Amino acid sequence: MRVAVIGAGAIGSVVGGLLARAHEDVTLVGRRPHVDAINRNGLRIDGALGAIQVRVRAAERLDFRPDLALLTVKTQGVAATAREIHRHVVGVPVVTMQNGVRSDELVADVLGMEDILSCVVLFGATFLEPGSVTYSPQGRLVLGVPFGAVEERTRAVATILGKAVPTHLTANIAGAHWTKLIINENNALPAVTGLSIQEVNRQPALRSLSVLMMREAAATIAAAGIKLASLPGVPATALRAMLRLPLPAASRLLGVLSRSLGTTPALGSTLQSVRRGEETEIDYLNGEVVALGRRTGTPTPCNAAVVKLVHEVEATGTFLTTEQVIAAVKRTIG
Repeated sequence: MRVAVIGAGAIGSVVGGLLARAHEDVTLVGRRPHVDAINRNGLRIDGALGAIQVRVRAAERLDFRPDLALLTVKTQGVAATAREIHRHVVGVPVVTMQNGVRSDELVADVLGMEDILSCVVLFGATFLEPGSVTYSPQGRLVLGVPFGAVEERTRAVATILGKAVPTHLTANIAGAHWTKLIINENNALPAVTGLSIQEVNRQPALRSLSVLMMREAAATIAAAGIKLASLPGVPATALRAMLRLPLPAASRLLGVLSRSLGTTPALGSTLQSVRRGEETEIDYLNGEVVALGRRTGTPTPCNAAVVKLVHEVEATGTFLTTEQVIAAVKRTIG
């Protein structure tokens, strides 16, 4: 099967590289420095599986019709990328693999609904150097159909993806994305502080702020009548129960759960974008909670404050200390 990975950064390079390792015919489509490094030396994947060097084709543009396309650009880039690849993917299953909850609709506006599959990515990946990515910890994918029902084609794609990362099917992919959005609330604080997710979760004040943001997300989702879906290892009922605990208990539990991230620093996609000087996805993550809060009349002061801080760091390139973050949030929420 010819697989094209469109937007091969951290996530796309890991999935595409592992598919190539499993003898699938893969082309990674990415930026020139990454493409050149891969074509010259192969793709290096460090982390959960040890050090792996994979020979895989790379290109700056999609110039052929694949059998399967994985769309792994950031959410703010999916519409433009869909327009660029449109003529090559007519009738081809296109799997969206973005954070947030909006990419399926953005892609459908360009490509139509019929061939879109949607995937929730449940692992960390880091890309800060051309030709090299880190995969840690070893994770899961959740695949579904955003505008229809799971069918034989969906199962066939799940089988292919499963050669790279264990892949589960869900009948409620929209709810799965919203559940992941709650978990992704802690993606913002590394971007503000420059710390890894593990380092953030070792600091009680930042960990408690993460819980407060997750609570706001869960409240807005409930107010909107959205049904969450369980993820592998994350039952929706258990997530809601954790967020109902008193703040100190919920904060301690989040600290315990974060140990599953392992020891390799998990930077999160937002911090990686900041370090590369790129626009972040914050408006499609915590910003999505703020927008939904406005529509449902649900207060989201912590998320609004942190979204503002991320944009300030994007503009200045200067990270904040824990004390500065907490003080800024308190000023914003009054």
